Amino acid sequence: MPAPNAQDITVNRRYFLRDCGVGLGKIALAGLLAQSTKVAGAASPLAPRAPHFPGKAKRVIHLFMGGAPSQLELFDHKPLLTKYEGQSLPPSVIGGQRYAFIRSDAAVLGPRFPFARHGNSGAEISSALPHLSTVVDELAILRTVHTDQFNHAPAQTFLSTGFQQPGRPSIGSWILYGLGAETEELPAYVVMSTGSGLSGGAALWSSGFLPTTYAGVRFRTQGDAILDVASPAGVDARLQRDTVDLVNRFNQRQFTATGDSEISTRIAAFEMAMRLQISAPELSDLRTETQETLELYGCDPEKPSFARACVLARRMIERGVRCVTIYHEGWDAHSDVEGNVRNNCLATDQASAALLQDLKRRGLLEDTLVIWGGEFGRTPMVESNPALGRKLGRDHHPQTFSMWLAGGGVKPGVSHGVTDDFGFHPVEHPVHVQDVHATLLHCLGFDHERLTFSRQGLDFRLTGVEPRQVIREIVA
Repeated sequence: MPAPNAQDITVNRRYFLRDCGVGLGKIALAGLLAQSTKVAGAASPLAPRAPHFPGKAKRVIHLFMGGAPSQLELFDHKPLLTKYEGQSLPPSVIGGQRYAFIRSDAAVLGPRFPFARHGNSGAEISSALPHLSTVVDELAILRTVHTDQFNHAPAQTFLSTGFQQPGRPSIGSWILYGLGAETEELPAYVVMSTGSGLSGGAALWSSGFLPTTYAGVRFRTQGDAILDVASPAGVDARLQRDTVDLVNRFNQRQFTATGDSEISTRIAAFEMAMRLQISAPELSDLRTETQETLELYGCDPEKPSFARACVLARRMIERGVRCVTIYHEGWDAHSDVEGNVRNNCLATDQASAALLQDLKRRGLLEDTLVIWGGEFGRTPMVESNPALGRKLGRDHHPQTFSMWLAGGGVKPGVSHGVTDDFGFHPVEHPVHVQDVHATLLHCLGFDHERLTFSRQGLDFRLTGVEPRQVIREIVA
């Protein structure tokens, strides 16, 4: 039977808590939040909690390649496309598929980069990824991921939350809901953006209908991680502490009267803001990193970049942050797919590989799950539209695309799934986006069907209502 929702409990106990008054505010807060987690023994929403079974991963770094990288230029080598370049695909391959910017009979475009096999695993990787090819034996490459969504915002939201419309909890929020936090000095779920903006916006790291305590906190990748982290002139530590204590007393009184769980989030936010005045500047100060480490990532500590964000992500998980997502938007190659892939790989390839190397040498990779990928793939057919100034690009392709995972709970050096000769459809081991979600939760120690949140009489979960499965072939 599903556990009661925190809001339902609030209605039943509101007047009792208000009338009893003195000293019961904290007791009430602990009780309410413990009931809402469905994980026994939690006294606060971010208290560390045990998963359903021992998981090999304790934290997650998600490298979200917004805009959808072309799998045909990176991970899914299809030499037959070169042979048929300039010709249309057979109608039997395309079926009734429609596209946003091209006709279904558009000509084939061959891969723009050569491929070679690397490592002991012999995985085929594009020459556009020279750094990743050196760590290919750490990767589990998925070549047959498919999604239900066709356009960027709903597809990014679907990959991030398991639902195409805003309003559902993000992956990071589900992780915090299940595991709690390991630190009180930094937010447990941090997001950064290093590209040209995000189609899905803040819905990608929202806590949805979960308490907002579980929402992602966006950090900047240049200068102070959070603006206005320093106290203004004339405000010393004693005055600030007294001010926050006064505000918290008012908030606590309001919580006792109403039982609104969002007030507890507000109280926690004030306390976190004070702690961040010490922890955030220390986190952002990369002068403590060795020159060798900065060169490994290709990081200039004074300039915002994907590389700098990756260094910060490693520093965060060392300090107990549970989930870090780095969004790198810019892979939407409707024109010049070759130039798009080259430029984005120059920005991300070295740092992505360095992150795995750095985590491994510090003993962190074995319990840190790293995920790389975008929201869908790109078509085998060319997009050329003189009216829009486009040529030699690729359109959106939801039927199949590539992602990779590495680290905690994942078998290293495996490639999973096979697409047809044109890279159009999966033909062996298709993987739905929500199967990736189920696998992620499994690595963290959760049965994806049992990690649920009760709301309006329904038990919601990250993996939705359709049958989904853990990708057992890549699980260690």
